[in-house]
Amino acid sequence: MSFGPLVSADWLREHLRDPDVRVIDFRWYLLSRNGSDEYARGHIPGAVFVDLEAVTGKQDSNARGRHPLPSAARFESEMRKAGVGERTKVVVYDDAGGSIAARLWFMLSWFGHDAQAVLDGGMHAWGGPLENSVVTPAAGSFQSREPDRSRVLDFDDVCRLDGVPVLDARAGERYRGEKEPVDPKAGHIPGAVSAPWMDNLGPDGNFKSPAELRERFAALGADDGAVVYCGSGVNATHHLLAMEVAGLSKGRLYAGSWSDWSNRDAPVATGKDAS
Repeated sequence: MSFGPLVSADWLREHLRDPDVRVIDFRWYLLSRNGSDEYARGHIPGAVFVDLEAVTGKQDSNARGRHPLPSAARFESEMRKAGVGERTKVVVYDDAGGSIAARLWFMLSWFGHDAQAVLDGGMHAWGGPLENSVVTPAAGSFQSREPDRSRVLDFDDVCRLDGVPVLDARAGERYRGEKEPVDPKAGHIPGAVSAPWMDNLGPDGNFKSPAELRERFAALGADDGAVVYCGSGVNATHHLLAMEVAGLSKGRLYAGSWSDWSNRDAPVATGKDAS
């Protein structure tokens, strides 16, 4: 029986103590807050904290961007520390609509795990008791497998794209170049379409239905595949998760995203036009 890509808070409350379920708190913030501090203040009982920066490949390669994907060895080590085994059902959550949790969901899949899900609605949907003790599980047996390199693009790959939709998952103000809090240039990749990740969610903060998501991606011209990017390759995975929920499987990630593009001598577009 398949598991994921989403689980509900009701499902998690029922299965929280199952021996083959591992809950991971993957909260992270761009500015001012710290995920481990939030974990210490209160987390879903039994959840293990994993830091985004610990599963980022800044020291592993010459990859560009603020959050390059990690090496297989680094990811395997961190997942074992988190108590993830070969057959573990991993439930990842955040408090940001799944926009951070989706990155770990994607990496688990990319490195060959086949049982991972994001908690739909995250902390806001949980509604149950929290605990503040640090959970240190026994080491898991997770093994990274050779990733499917075709699912991830670099700068040169993006430059060679022809006729493939490119979706910018950032807020509209960053796409238009009105605001840029961290990267050296404001704007977007020429030809990219503004597609804020937040629009994958309904008013309750949960993911829209598969039918609604299929309609959204069709309207973006992305129902037969698209390349997605954001600031550093984290929030963009929300689109890959939403595509999975919608039954669309051809999405690809520009891993370096705007943090890579904006640090190069590359063209930049601003305003509302996608050209």
